[in-house]
Amino acid sequence: MSHTSSTAGGSPVSLTRFLLEEQRAGHVSADLRLLIEVVARACKTISIAVGKGALGGVLGDAGTPGVASMNIEGEAQKKLDVIANDVLLEANAWGGHLAGLASEEMDHSQPIPDVYPRGNYLLLFDPLDGSSNIDVNISVGTIFSVLRCPDGVTTPGDEHFLQPGTAQVAAGYCTYGPSTMLVLTVGHGTHAFTLDREVGSFVLTTRGMTIPEETKEFAVNMSNQRFWEAPMQRYVGDLLTGKEGPRGKDFNMRWVASMVADVHRILTRGGIFSYPLDSKCRDKGGKLRLMYEANPMSFLVEQAGGAATTGRMRMLEVQPTGLHMRVPVFLGSRREVEAATAYHLEHDAAHAAAPALA
Repeated sequence: MSHTSSTAGGSPVSLTRFLLEEQRAGHVSADLRLLIEVVARACKTISIAVGKGALGGVLGDAGTPGVASMNIEGEAQKKLDVIANDVLLEANAWGGHLAGLASEEMDHSQPIPDVYPRGNYLLLFDPLDGSSNIDVNISVGTIFSVLRCPDGVTTPGDEHFLQPGTAQVAAGYCTYGPSTMLVLTVGHGTHAFTLDREVGSFVLTTRGMTIPEETKEFAVNMSNQRFWEAPMQRYVGDLLTGKEGPRGKDFNMRWVASMVADVHRILTRGGIFSYPLDSKCRDKGGKLRLMYEANPMSFLVEQAGGAATTGRMRMLEVQPTGLHMRVPVFLGSRREVEAATAYHLEHDAAHAAAPALA
């Protein structure tokens, strides 16, 4: 299982120190190290705004009273969505480590303005995942993904971001809960840092998070059950039959409806998170965004020994076709993700074979 971490003598390891050690080991470049530190600082700023809640006047919808501001997906934006987006844009614009950035809240990507130096990385982020939970004081978070800017590209457009998840050089999320935590991978394990509010720095608290292969917990929005595909209906149906059913064990269900909170629980103690294809979101390809949610979370989960699929293929191998492409998501404990995926593949194989048998 995961273990807490400190150096010999018990001195805490700051995020800066951890990243410097990763740089010396050849796992990150100096620019990538500095980019991650900029994102972490932005998350600290967002954490302060989230923590103030109603005191900071940041709750509720953005826009004029009675007329909610809408994002690119036609969803009502919360005031904190807009604040978090602006914080991340401002923090990363002038650092010199990025060629461009893209946000779930914006229609298109943005190249770094000409007045600032440009680097060789592309940053994608969901500034405030689960923001509909803000008003009821449930954990929300920021998710980010880092790609390399293709060689020779000085002014990246949307098409330069359309790289599969396997191309990510770093990914992470910050969860704003009872404590503020940053969970990060640069391709060499998944590590958790906790914000020491008095000192103002992230401190390594779990080195090498490990997701148990087996689980008895699943996370899914059961209110969508009637819209699910047949293999998902059968999979969850078998989970609910417990010890007496084909799975031979009792399962518990957890659902926070904040992806960061649900995935953090799974990284901490195991489980499977599912947001399957259903008849409501079929025309969009799924509910969750590949570039801003599914890919970074899948990278973190795989680096912790878990698995992530669309129900039919490895998530990180999906070729994106648009910045806001959506996909079904199954991620978490390896054996359980493999089981859920098998239900879908077996259904597809039987369906494909049916006409030949007729």
